[in-house]
Amino acid sequence: MGAPRIAVAVVTMGNRPDEVDALLESVAKQDVPPERIVVVGNGCPLPDFARRLSLPGEVTAVELDENLGCPGGRNAALARLREFGDIDVVVDLDDDGLLVDPDVLRRVRDLYAADERLGIVGFRIADELGETQQRHVPRIGNSNPLRGGYVTGFLGGGHALRMAMLDEVGDWPAEFFFAHEETDLAWRAVDAGWRILYAPELLLRHPKTSPARHAIYFRVNARNRVWLARRRLPLALVPVHLGVWVLLTLARNRSRPGLRAWFGGFVEGVRESAGERRPMRWRTVWRLTRLGRPPVI
Repeated sequence: MGAPRIAVAVVTMGNRPDEVDALLESVAKQDVPPERIVVVGNGCPLPDFARRLSLPGEVTAVELDENLGCPGGRNAALARLREFGDIDVVVDLDDDGLLVDPDVLRRVRDLYAADERLGIVGFRIADELGETQQRHVPRIGNSNPLRGGYVTGFLGGGHALRMAMLDEVGDWPAEFFFAHEETDLAWRAVDAGWRILYAPELLLRHPKTSPARHAIYFRVNARNRVWLARRRLPLALVPVHLGVWVLLTLARNRSRPGLRAWFGGFVEGVRESAGERRPMRWRTVWRLTRLGRPPVI
């Protein structure tokens, strides 16, 4: 098997033009350039990146008529890459991220070349001071962000996906719009026998943020949590998983408006269709548990 062909995909809402330029320039400095770069305008027009910036490979702009959310925007990038038919791995990067090191894409290429069942590679996210927030470490508890290895999830801000895996397990759950879409995809990948590797040497610099900065955070976080459980967990684990998260939310959240929005989203997730139900097998539950992240928490 030859070296996998890599594309870079970026989804933006057009509100971070300087950050997108800086990100694309950091992609251009990679010692292994991508074959293609796809930039998706999520309900916004895009400038002519290829003309304004000196970028490697072929640069494609995809302008969507409306904001489809992060998973919907990434699906649009995947659809365009499938039309080209010449990409093996897609690297998704947040539009306000930055590749600090020039060898990230080379390392991604080598990881996939060495393991044909490697489906997802998660990057380490760190702020300008080099600090990685615990919520960005794909393990339970106070885990060392510099310890790599096989895990059960990955970060949306910086990661790589094998196209063959996506062809088998399906793309991003666009209806989620925002929150828990990575977990939905990760559980499907693990259930199909693909491996997820957390590679902390692959660094994406990203401003320190809180997910609660998004106005819809509490509602969609709860709604999608319910949808995730209804779609992917064996029936016996659905009430356990949701019960644990109700208790965790009550313990962690002291904001009454936040709690009201969260429980409103929870009810929405129960009442509305969760889409296709394709629960994971019990052996996948055991595998997730053995890797340190049982799917009930």
